[in-house]
Amino acid sequence: MASPVTVSPSSPLRSSLRMAGLALLWGSGFLWIKLALDHGMSPAHLTLTRCALGTAVLLLLARGARQRLPRSRALWLHVTVAALFCNAIPFALFALGEQTVDSGIAGVMNATTPLWSLLLGAVLGTDRAFHPLRLAGLFLGFAGVLLIFAPWQHGGLAGWGAGALLAAAASYAIAFTYMARHLTPRGAPLAVSAAQLLMATAWTTLALPTAAPTHPDTTALLAVTVLGVFSTGLTFYLNYRMIAEEGPTSAATVGYLLPVVSVTLGALVLNETLGPRTLAGMAVVLAGVAATRTRPRTEGAVPPTARQAPKAHAP
Repeated sequence: MASPVTVSPSSPLRSSLRMAGLALLWGSGFLWIKLALDHGMSPAHLTLTRCALGTAVLLLLARGARQRLPRSRALWLHVTVAALFCNAIPFALFALGEQTVDSGIAGVMNATTPLWSLLLGAVLGTDRAFHPLRLAGLFLGFAGVLLIFAPWQHGGLAGWGAGALLAAAASYAIAFTYMARHLTPRGAPLAVSAAQLLMATAWTTLALPTAAPTHPDTTALLAVTVLGVFSTGLTFYLNYRMIAEEGPTSAATVGYLLPVVSVTLGALVLNETLGPRTLAGMAVVLAGVAATRTRPRTEGAVPPTARQAPKAHAP
């Protein structure tokens, strides 16, 4: 049986430190992807290694919490679908996209996930709170994306790499819509998350025959290890703890910090440069995302343990 989750209030300092640590682990994922790619690892091998290491971490954490892997065939089916759209596809697309796009920009594109979620909800008719402010935020967010990529400008960032990054964020939105309907783990979120990454590992294994042989160096191996262990596996656990102890709003707030972390690390470690247009576009995207998140407060209606971790902001 799963261990019960005890919700206890955290001090402001502890809460801030936990949020900062989670944002650093998640936001640094774009840096580790870039380093692994630049030092000889292919996107397919990077994605597979990341999923496998994340699975190992979550299996250990689930075992420590005495949570067992799902036994229901129907639940495994839902986990398999979620693994495809929430892990295998976006992880691979971010690796493909960062072959040509800076890690900082990748972090900003990851932040567009709520925009895609709102758009998908409008198309499917599942989002009924589509008031003018959220609609304005949707248009504002995608205007920021256009400002960043500047397809009208020679030397703009528009291209297949940019398209891969946006498709990754859209895949997260599809995954969340599906998971909200079919995956609300009760009592064993770590075990369900471990099962999800296990199936993501299986999905990515199918792509190996198409991957060219690579010769990653020590830097690439270290980068993908940190990416898999800390920026994937451990962040699932930390986000789960934050949701359980502080509620989903605090956990969702971390998503706003990820682009800041990715841009800062890209500039400090990889000497990536961002012009005024790109910085302005980043600000517009985040403002649009903030507007789309405006909705009535209904947190109390959903138990924290019913939320799936992580929240689509893992790169």
